[in-house]
Amino acid sequence: MTNAFVRPDTQAMLAMLAAAEQPPLDQLEPAAAREAYVAMRYLVDVEPTELAVIKDLSCPGPAGDIKLRYYDKRENREKGPAIIFYHGGGFVIGDLESHHPFCTEMAAQMDLPLIAVDYRLAPEAPFPAAPDDCEAATRWIAENASSALGIEIDGLIPCGDSAGGNLAIVVAQDLAKKPAAVPVIAQVPIYPVVDSTASGGSMEEFAEGFLLTKASMDYFHKHYAGKAGDVRCDPIHGDLASSPPTVLITGGLDPLRDQGRAYGAKLVAAGVPLMFHEAKGNVHGLICLRKGIPSSQQDVDGICNALKATLAKTT
Repeated sequence: MTNAFVRPDTQAMLAMLAAAEQPPLDQLEPAAAREAYVAMRYLVDVEPTELAVIKDLSCPGPAGDIKLRYYDKRENREKGPAIIFYHGGGFVIGDLESHHPFCTEMAAQMDLPLIAVDYRLAPEAPFPAAPDDCEAATRWIAENASSALGIEIDGLIPCGDSAGGNLAIVVAQDLAKKPAAVPVIAQVPIYPVVDSTASGGSMEEFAEGFLLTKASMDYFHKHYAGKAGDVRCDPIHGDLASSPPTVLITGGLDPLRDQGRAYGAKLVAAGVPLMFHEAKGNVHGLICLRKGIPSSQQDVDGICNALKATLAKTT
């Protein structure tokens, strides 16, 4: 049990999901869990935001083509940065469809091009397939945006939620070691998993009853088969001093909350500019819950406003 604050609309959605008595994702085979995750979008997320450009394409990757989706509020724009988005889902579930509404909203609010990456999933493609794909796709975008998308990019902004937050950090760390054709100018990890060995604290306090469970995390870790302590699995152990200015979000009722806080504290200690927001009373996955938890829209607005402020300081 917990005495933590729970928003009224968060409590209402959690009660609705509990009443539905659907089997938890960690009791499903990965293929069935993926179908259930995408289906859940239509129950708890809002309709996509209208944009001038939504275009599917692909790029070469380490094990074949990687699907991408390009979002833009404008059909034509001047040279500027681009957001590269990696979806969440524990490295096991999630795809371009599961996070489609959020990607449209972020592209619209930021008025920047956003390219979502559909990386390989575990257990069919365990660690390090996901970071390998995301790094390859990000480098390809940096080199080919002009010819493939018709835009000139002068800065990369890795962004993602949960597992995708992990991948955003890993990609930024990889590109710090070996720079791409375009520099990373900011990163936006949203309630990221940064330490596969994390235990106690929020992992126990919110182990059950708050959407993401400890059992689900164990399920994801088992399938992903990441190497604990490897910086491409647990980026909290990476070279944080080389990190770009960061917008970091945690959920107040999230099992991953404490490791996100710890990562933010290490960024500050390393001298990295940080804008930190904790969505008090809200759960993991909030960026895809704006219908089920309407107040999540305020959190999404806060993410975009924080990134705008961060970019204003870097340009």
